[in-house]
Amino acid sequence: MKGWLDRMVHGIHHVTAIAGDPQTNLEFYAGVLGMRLVKRSVNQDAPGTYHFFYADAEGHPGTDLTFFPWPHADRGRKGAGQIVEVALAVPPGSLAHWHERLLAHGVRPGPVEWRFGESALPFEDPDGISVALVESEGALQRPFTPWATGPVPAAYQVRGLHSVRLWQRRLAPSARLLTEVLGFEAQGQEDGWHRFGVEGGGSGCYLDIREVPGAPPGSWGPGVIHHVAWRVRDDAEQRQVRTRVEVAGCRPTPVIDRFWFKSVYFQEPGGVIYELATDGPGFAVDEELDRLGERLVLPPWLEPHRARIEAALPPVTLRWGVGRT
Repeated sequence: MKGWLDRMVHGIHHVTAIAGDPQTNLEFYAGVLGMRLVKRSVNQDAPGTYHFFYADAEGHPGTDLTFFPWPHADRGRKGAGQIVEVALAVPPGSLAHWHERLLAHGVRPGPVEWRFGESALPFEDPDGISVALVESEGALQRPFTPWATGPVPAAYQVRGLHSVRLWQRRLAPSARLLTEVLGFEAQGQEDGWHRFGVEGGGSGCYLDIREVPGAPPGSWGPGVIHHVAWRVRDDAEQRQVRTRVEVAGCRPTPVIDRFWFKSVYFQEPGGVIYELATDGPGFAVDEELDRLGERLVLPPWLEPHRARIEAALPPVTLRWGVGRT
């Protein structure tokens, strides 16, 4: 049993989505949702595009929602083989506050839903990405540092990533990968959604799948979630899980050094992009904790090209006490 436990993932590391205008994205996630911009960088595979990382004040693994802003791209389309929603954990009793805050900023949330024993407030961000705020007792037990100078009081702040929801034409192949390779367990069904949890479930450890046999495939562009990354503790564990994925026939990439963590990417059987991301070294490896997000940070191999990269990026204005914890 110990060998199996040593070769599974440990919940969500981060979720990456595609946005449109970078300034609008900053104003919504930092200014409205009150998540701290802990890293302002570029897409390392396409350095002419920003990569924004929003998290708690210290960027703990599992609190990180990231975006590639593509301001001139056609809007994406949600479809089969995609992540169609990301849920963020908030403290119990906070949804009334969040409902009023969203309305005050021009966002009209849907009605509160009861999901697997928890209250959820769904809405769309400015690009049409489906987001839900979920009241979670478990979120209070997770590593979390409040953003002291952010626009949302600490008692209501987003505590981290809670879950992701997928549309799949066929449930079984995706479920097998989750349960036989990555260490998830089936945890029930509700309103057509099949819930899977790793490490017994809990906030940050859930994935829900809805089987949609006739749905068309999705397309990339603003308004679409690109991938979910699963936590592995370190390089050794990443290699172990990568081997399991490879044996399962999912053709993972080699390990890619993202500087703040190391990554392996693969497509699960239904087409959703998964990543295996190490917990470290973390976002403070190249910036002081109280200065995170204040400047454009590049990994060392892109630093020689800084002038060209900066010239290609649209200017953005950072507000809301960025960098002050």
